[in-house]
Amino acid sequence: MGLVGRFHEYNSDVLIFVNHAVGYETFEIMFKSWHLQGMLIAETVTFGGSGLDRAAHLRSDAARLAQDNAARVVVFWRGKVLQAQSDDLARLALDHPMLKSARAEMIYLGQEGDQPLFAADISTWVPEGFDADAPRVFLDDTRQTHPTLPDAGFAEIRAIMTRLTPRDAEVAATGKAILEWHRGHRFCAKCGAPSQIAMAGWQRDCATCGGHHFPRTDPVVIMLITSGNSVLMGRSPGWPEGMYSLLAGFVEPGETIEAAVRREVFEEAGVHVGQVSYLASQPWPFPASLMMGCAGIASSTDITLDPDEIEDALWVTREDMVSVFAGQHPLIKPARKGAIAHFLLENWLADRLD
Repeated sequence: MGLVGRFHEYNSDVLIFVNHAVGYETFEIMFKSWHLQGMLIAETVTFGGSGLDRAAHLRSDAARLAQDNAARVVVFWRGKVLQAQSDDLARLALDHPMLKSARAEMIYLGQEGDQPLFAADISTWVPEGFDADAPRVFLDDTRQTHPTLPDAGFAEIRAIMTRLTPRDAEVAATGKAILEWHRGHRFCAKCGAPSQIAMAGWQRDCATCGGHHFPRTDPVVIMLITSGNSVLMGRSPGWPEGMYSLLAGFVEPGETIEAAVRREVFEEAGVHVGQVSYLASQPWPFPASLMMGCAGIASSTDITLDPDEIEDALWVTREDMVSVFAGQHPLIKPARKGAIAHFLLENWLADRLD
């Protein structure tokens, strides 16, 4: 008996195709093109991925890959990444003299076509005139130039993230996050003995107790909380003047994403939240978070601040947010381009959250 199919419209976004075969029916859900487009919009967030082949099956063979003349390395210094004169990340051959300052172990990031790609850290290098004890700033827009490559410079990733290609953004985020993990996890969490890098940088092993440790990513919810035509914004102590963003917080052990959204908003602003839905995610390697963007509908609007959490919170109408994005609001400056908060607010204004 041949297959006879017909479409049934389930709702405005989904079509169900029913295959009638011998003795049973199979159901195939097919999403209309605009539904797929909505999901693709979510993945256009900065650091949203480029399809880098991480080639996990080759990590145990990284030493051989490093002998490949086609292999290239992306270089990091104190959390900054080496950028060429153009906006592209510099990719150096593994015998480049700059790498004499590198720590012994490189991180295998994956394959770019037939080229193995590594990350190296040269944070032991001290640029001329560099003051390691200078106070940290919110965003370091200075560039440091290595004498072996004067046409390139080390740049703060947040300062250049909107100018990076999707591939370079993924490479920068991955390299920075895993190097930061190694810097902070040199000792075994089970017994306290020094641990060693394994699996091309994607694991640390303890020879004393046999423990294995893997790179961690901290889940964070960031929420677009709305009430009618308004969105809830807040700011933390110490932020630059005029900087407001969506509320955000870490997911706690034993907690769902939805519960974390409701808890964080109530803890920080005293606002109750009802329905919660997922929108998009963004790796945020500062130092190693996964930002999970959610939408939430407020069931109350009165704000009660927790001063230990945030300095201010307020409801902002769509009309006022248009002024914010235009740089014309008297109090609030636009959210930083490249951050998921900017991405969510921009798409909320354009009514593209689906």
